[in-house]
Amino acid sequence: MKCLPENDFFPDLLSVPRIDIIFFCSPNNPTGAAATRKQLKELVGFAKANGSIIIYDSAYAIYMSDDNPKSIYEIPGAREVAIETASFSKYAGFTGVRLGWTVVPDELRFSDGFPVANDFNRIMCTCFNGASNIAQAGGLACLSLEGLKAPEGLKAMHGVVEFYKENTKIIVDTFTSLGFQVYGGRNAPYVWVRFPGRKSWDIFAEILEKAHIVTTPGSGFGPGGEGFIRVSAFGHRENILEAARRLKSLYK
Repeated sequence: MKCLPENDFFPDLLSVPRIDIIFFCSPNNPTGAAATRKQLKELVGFAKANGSIIIYDSAYAIYMSDDNPKSIYEIPGAREVAIETASFSKYAGFTGVRLGWTVVPDELRFSDGFPVANDFNRIMCTCFNGASNIAQAGGLACLSLEGLKAPEGLKAMHGVVEFYKENTKIIVDTFTSLGFQVYGGRNAPYVWVRFPGRKSWDIFAEILEKAHIVTTPGSGFGPGGEGFIRVSAFGHRENILEAARRLKSLYK
């Protein structure tokens, strides 16, 4: 399902055939787009009408600035059609540690009425022995108001997010000042930049070879990403500022 600027980064559900599983990420990686309440109502309605199950990736929900749902379960009826997964990877820099969670509501059933949660539990208990004690302690620290005796916890986690959002604004302002079409960057730590008429890998190579900056070719995310690059805000402030300077020198 192509998600482009022309369809507001939301698939045309009227043209989508019946499917069993729908993978949907909001705020989105790589585009940075966030689905509105109206869009998610349409998605839930489509899943109900077609007997589909939505796998909803909310890994970047903490970056949401607009009044868009942070969870698909804010939408009436979503518990009957959706599984939601999230992670500390983007909340608190747990990318290497790996700690996340999945919600499989009791209301979610297969067509024969059998609970999806039962099968999910069977698979998880067979394939996974659980997160390490270190990872779980880190997760508790992030969610605790007292941060396990350290005065950080949720406050520190939100502080990290705000830092990366400031980085994102620097990147957005840089590409916008150079005349590029820029998307995302408000509700996610990613900026999606369009280079009309050009191949993503050519853009990637140009920026790498001439400015010594690593971006991600949009086509790596699928055919809908051709002509785009993804720029990440995860980095030290001095590196982001230096990257902005180099990009301005390259494309001025």
